[in-house]
Amino acid sequence: MDLYTLLFVLTTFWIGPFWFAMLLHPHADKTAQIMNKPWFFLGPIVIWFAVMLLNSNGLIDFVNSGSHPEGFIVGMGAGLSSKAGVSAMWSHMVAGDIFATRWIWRDSIKRQNNIWLIRASVFFGVMLMPIGILIHLLFRKSRATD
Repeated sequence: MDLYTLLFVLTTFWIGPFWFAMLLHPHADKTAQIMNKPWFFLGPIVIWFAVMLLNSNGLIDFVNSGSHPEGFIVGMGAGLSSKAGVSAMWSHMVAGDIFATRWIWRDSIKRQNNIWLIRASVFFGVMLMPIGILIHLLFRKSRATD
């Protein structure tokens, strides 16, 4: 296993405990404790920086993708078509997914949503983040309880 594959897998495994805590034990005090600290998304962000440091040309290529002769999309595609590019993109996506899922979870707890709605929203929050947000917004209780 090369370094970029290892970083890709590490990004995925990093968020697992946080996601499972929100999914399986959304009302637990321990879940609230771990989700009130920034560790849930810092791992993927640190990994993104590691990928950028290991492959600084990738960041330069990304910045220059707008001046690619065939256009921005082709330039970005070229930058993402390497192991470093995929690893950086994945860590970026995972950080965003877990951050959005934390918001779904917190809002669900505040609104005292049904446990199965919380679980469905949190599940899809990481798996397919736009779907998780949509489920949450469509079916959450209209008023937050204080």
